[in-house]
Amino acid sequence: MIKVLTKFREVIIVSMLLFTIAVGSNAQSTKSFLIGAGLDVVKSDIDQFADKAQIGVELNYFLTRNFSVSGGFEIWSQGDDSFAIGMRWYPIKNVFTRFRGLLGANDVSFGIGFSKPLRNNFSIEGIGDFYADPGDVAARIGITYIIR
Repeated sequence: MIKVLTKFREVIIVSMLLFTIAVGSNAQSTKSFLIGAGLDVVKSDIDQFADKAQIGVELNYFLTRNFSVSGGFEIWSQGDDSFAIGMRWYPIKNVFTRFRGLLGANDVSFGIGFSKPLRNNFSIEGIGDFYADPGDVAARIGITYIIR
């Protein structure tokens, strides 16, 4: 079982890297801000329903139309809260990859996500993250607001 999970994680990481290298396009306007909040709905280290909760809040600043830097907080109901510093890259419209360093949990996460625009600069997001240190995977849903 452990071999299968290890192989699955390797496939996910390689797939994310290949996907981000394969295509390029644009996403937001340069110098715009993206404010977001999300909740992990599934995480591989949760043993029972409602055992733990993890939420995140972040602010992204777009240096170019498809690349942003971010800062935010990750709050866990169990464990250390963390300050998150990272980046997003939008290889195609509404699809992004992200990398974050988590200061407090002393971890890094790699993720891929999809943003579905709603209206009035709001969107909803679905994100899959891989956390390197414990080797966990998580699925997150969230809402964002773009300030142009």
